[in-house]
Amino acid sequence: ETHGITFRIQISVKELLDTDVVLKLLFHLPVNYPSILPDISVNSDQLTRAQCMDVKDKLLEQAEKHLSEPMVHELVLWIQQHLKYIIRQSAAVCSEKTTLSRGASTEDGIWMLFLHLDHMRAKAKYVKTVEKWASDLRLTGRLMFMGKIILILLQGDRSNIKEYLILQKTSKVDVDSSGKKCKEKMISVLRETKVQSQHTRFQTFEVKDYSTLDELQKEFEVAGLTTLFSEFVPPLLK
Repeated sequence: ETHGITFRIQISVKELLDTDVVLKLLFHLPVNYPSILPDISVNSDQLTRAQCMDVKDKLLEQAEKHLSEPMVHELVLWIQQHLKYIIRQSAAVCSEKTTLSRGASTEDGIWMLFLHLDHMRAKAKYVKTVEKWASDLRLTGRLMFMGKIILILLQGDRSNIKEYLILQKTSKVDVDSSGKKCKEKMISVLRETKVQSQHTRFQTFEVKDYSTLDELQKEFEVAGLTTLFSEFVPPLLK
């Protein structure tokens, strides 16, 4: 009564690349469904994680067209009819990314991404999503809270850093003032650079709260990122 209903649907889509694709769809219908969009999760042994994300995004786009009316059955029928087109489009984008990465071999190695978020309305869900992305992409670092300041510091392969940034900007990770799911629009990329020899590599990804600016500064100092802290963090307090 307070959390809504969660259920799974497994479908097999025929005639896709000469093989059957089994989609495992999880729908969570909130209490106010269908006035509020359902949460959707997509998994498949035949598709990559990125392709599953593409399928999920397309399903959410379709769900918006059916807002305020029952939609799960319509979404299942729609994905059965359109899956092959989504996969073809996803493969084309992946091929383009691969071509670009081959031409940018100097960007190989461990990179660092430093982000500032303006706010998190749905904090618990937002944090869980960031943790999952970091885990899936094998990124280490910190999600840091200090007062109203929210910072994300990530380290990992250049390609995974780029993919994280795409997810951060294109996924409906928060809610707006009316409680409707929305994409992150209030995000600032403070620094994106290759990790230098004086920087300490984070071994894990952690979510941490700091009660004072000194505590936050020490986190940066331990990581050899004092200059990064001095350049970007104090101005956020003004």
